[in-house]
Amino acid sequence: MKTKYELIVVGGGFAGMGAAIAAARQGTDVLIVEKNGYLSGSAAMSYVNPFMGEYRIRSSEDGERDIVVNAGIFEEVRQQLMNYGAYRKAGSAFNMEILKIIFDRMCKDAGVSVLFHAYVTDVVKADDRISAINVACRGNKYTFEADCFIDATGDANLSYMAGCNCRLGRDADNLCQPMTLCFRMGEIDTESYWKNLKDVQKIWKEKLSNGELLNPRENILSFHLVEEGVVHLNTTRVVKKNPVDIIGLSEAEALAREQMLEFINFVRENIPGCENAQVISAAPEIGVRESRMIEGEYTVSVEDFFECVQFEDSVARGAYPVDIHSPDGTGTLIQKIPVGKYYTIPYRSLIPKDMKNLLVAGRCISTTHEAQSAYRIMPICCCIGEGAGVAASLAVKNSLSDVRDVNIDEVHAILDSVGALY
Repeated sequence: MKTKYELIVVGGGFAGMGAAIAAARQGTDVLIVEKNGYLSGSAAMSYVNPFMGEYRIRSSEDGERDIVVNAGIFEEVRQQLMNYGAYRKAGSAFNMEILKIIFDRMCKDAGVSVLFHAYVTDVVKADDRISAINVACRGNKYTFEADCFIDATGDANLSYMAGCNCRLGRDADNLCQPMTLCFRMGEIDTESYWKNLKDVQKIWKEKLSNGELLNPRENILSFHLVEEGVVHLNTTRVVKKNPVDIIGLSEAEALAREQMLEFINFVRENIPGCENAQVISAAPEIGVRESRMIEGEYTVSVEDFFECVQFEDSVARGAYPVDIHSPDGTGTLIQKIPVGKYYTIPYRSLIPKDMKNLLVAGRCISTTHEAQSAYRIMPICCCIGEGAGVAASLAVKNSLSDVRDVNIDEVHAILDSVGALY
């Protein structure tokens, strides 16, 4: 087995995939280390669906949807989903099983090596550089070396193990946005479900105010899927549990399942035609909106997003609103970006302080709690990953000892040439 690569990406979700494929297409020898038996990360692991529609925005109040904010590899994925009939344009829902296959094929075509069921257990580090990672799989242990590393774990696991400083949740109390177990419901009259949902929301709120519900969420959040006859629920809410603490995470999983059952019983009792509602499937792992974020060379603030700052070292952009599910329980704060505008993600926010050959991609880059709520969605994370992958490939190609020395103009030129629209 080969044990030395130019770039190792830890995590095979949208951020990791964007990074690995982008780097490999530039001729870099890349390995993805993924803890699951498939690629696509939270999309399949936590049933995160659909894509949020802000990957395209209107140029003005009266304009058409004519600005493609998140393109590049993400747009390739979206187009392939459509080609396979695995994408619902109205609502941007997708079939996660086809998504896994698309990522497998994209990795193979780009020449990316993939290790499934691989858990990073330790980091081999010398001063401000990672030289290798130790990986375990079903009792076997392996060591893999690389010139450069990208942390796309979502929880900043690689950075944390390397001793990088990280922040957790909001500054006041370190509480993170709540975790959610997504699930699918079937054996119902879907037409009746959607027809009656508005009125049923009122019943839910009454029960919540009367203290009759285990779930503190203020409303029912449900979506259409590509598949007919199934409703996708993103409506459980587990608060005040630490997503990177084994006890808190374990308690969250069990509590979320109780909330799921509570919801099914609620639907059976309150929606005509749904008396026999069943859980068709639940995500293998609870969804984490927020956990660790690195302390990077620059910390992106929510003001940067509202002011739509165009950073000189931007590597990605986004238009999704600030979307904070209350860490305390009930309530969701949504603040939109100005119409026709978008914000950018600076390269400096991907670089952990005091590390020279490590980049971070996805929801754990260096930002505040408020800003993180906006860029954490899959289209933006994929674009951040693509930017990180291009930068890492240039660091390797030019034998740079420090990722800070990457020429950002070269990054921009490559992203622009492939339609990533930096």
